[in-house]
Amino acid sequence: MTPQAILEQYGPRESMEYDVVIVGAGPGGLATAIRLKQLAADKGGDLSVVVLEKGSEPGAHILSGAVMDPQALTELIADWKDKGAPLNQPVTADEVLLLSETGATKTPAALVPNNFHNEGNYVVSLGNVVRWLAEQAEGLGVEIFPGFAAAEVLYNDDGSVKGVATGNMGVSKEGEPTDEFQLGMELHAKYTVFAEGARGHLGRQLLERFKLQEGKAPQSFGIGIKELWEIPADKAQPGLVVHTAGWPMDKQTFGGGFLYHLEGNKVTLGFVIGLDYKNPWLSPFEEMQRWKKHPAILKHIEGGKRLSYGARAINNGGVPSLPKTVFPGGALIGCDAGYLNASRIKGSHAAIKSGMLAADAIYEAVTAGRQYDELTAYPEAFEKSWLHDELKAASNFKPWFKKGQTVGMLMTGIEHWLLPRLGVKTPPWTLKNPAADHTFLKPAAECAKIDYPKPDGKITFDRLSSVFVSNTNHAENQPAHLTLKDTSVPVQINLAKFAGPESRYCPAGVYEFVPDEAQGGERLQINAQNCVHCKTCDIKDPTQNIVWVTPEGGGGPNYSGM
Repeated sequence: MTPQAILEQYGPRESMEYDVVIVGAGPGGLATAIRLKQLAADKGGDLSVVVLEKGSEPGAHILSGAVMDPQALTELIADWKDKGAPLNQPVTADEVLLLSETGATKTPAALVPNNFHNEGNYVVSLGNVVRWLAEQAEGLGVEIFPGFAAAEVLYNDDGSVKGVATGNMGVSKEGEPTDEFQLGMELHAKYTVFAEGARGHLGRQLLERFKLQEGKAPQSFGIGIKELWEIPADKAQPGLVVHTAGWPMDKQTFGGGFLYHLEGNKVTLGFVIGLDYKNPWLSPFEEMQRWKKHPAILKHIEGGKRLSYGARAINNGGVPSLPKTVFPGGALIGCDAGYLNASRIKGSHAAIKSGMLAADAIYEAVTAGRQYDELTAYPEAFEKSWLHDELKAASNFKPWFKKGQTVGMLMTGIEHWLLPRLGVKTPPWTLKNPAADHTFLKPAAECAKIDYPKPDGKITFDRLSSVFVSNTNHAENQPAHLTLKDTSVPVQINLAKFAGPESRYCPAGVYEFVPDEAQGGERLQINAQNCVHCKTCDIKDPTQNIVWVTPEGGGGPNYSGM
């Protein structure tokens, strides 16, 4: 049965009414909720606010480096330190390395660009920060529904957003209701805020429906692959932040590594690769694994134990790629809108600040008796904010690297080291991302095949053992949430022309080409239960044939300490 047929047979759905519905209990969504409750309390009133979270708990799906700039958090909760926010490890030192295959050149401290300076920042587990933010929100009266995936945007007769509906539970792979079937619920609101993270499922639909990207440069993304390690005590350097450029990326591919020392003999490390890469033989997962074997990285983790693994797409298009963030009845915030500073590899502070700006506009509208209209005060406030100034200054970071590693490094130095010292905060030129990431992939026959070394099980690992330590789980008997518009495309186009890149760009082993005994040749097998919700396939598929939709709530990774 189709979802519509199920609704017709088992409906109508129950509904709940709120002043504000927020989709996503990440730093942006929770900051929005907290700010709304703070504003209401200051005026002696109240607003009803609910946050939906598809993960099993707030923080379960959160993945970030992370070095956190506390500026926005301090604006939101000035006494966060007294309230026990888990920002425990200040940054103590920055290292920026240019790697060759076996060597490393350290950038002199005096020449490190401003975007790589982290004085006053903290090395954190963003998942733990989000769990703490959820406690603060609930303490203010915010309702949080974990394990409920917002699967559908609801609209009023005039086309404005009315709210969202959660997905049905207990539906079989064949789409039939089982004995455990539960119909989804509708949540209606005067305004709905979408804070799903990069390439949000509903955010993507809203971009198309309201033409929010019209007149803007295409958004650009990277994939970040991360691991958490416990290392011997004699290797621990709490607060050390290391960023690398160069190897293993070629000079035409955007990418770089990070390694951060947390407290408690923990190290978080990972690699980011721009999803506009050209060679279909490239595997971001494998590139990250071999990067760990570089002497400059290996010395930090050798003798340690990998604790967890995860992957997530991130925005890096900059201000020229930011969509219109408001539409009748709602708003996009955080990475759902693209508010990430790629040059600093930071987005949590931007998510919090954008959530606060949206909350201010919503509170003003609701208390004035408005609903379902455009919250124009939100983008107007963003244009006047420090966040806009910060992102504007960083807009060219990724576009310069599209011109090659040498040009990218040179212009990063000019824009983030030289110009600030000349009193120029924002470069007098603006570059734009020219095309969507999936358009850059070349035919496999035109590219050099890459042979990756086998994992050693100590420093490097395979995908399946990595997925295992991400604690990823999906109910086996549910419809696949990785859908194909046309089932013939993976073999007839992707495999034939691009050598099946989905089997390599997915960091979780979801896509496999296996022998097709019935038809001869090969067929695409989708192992949806492995999916870590990174959204890479939805972005990089060269034919845009793969569409990621929400699985049952509570499924996916359950990151611990990430």
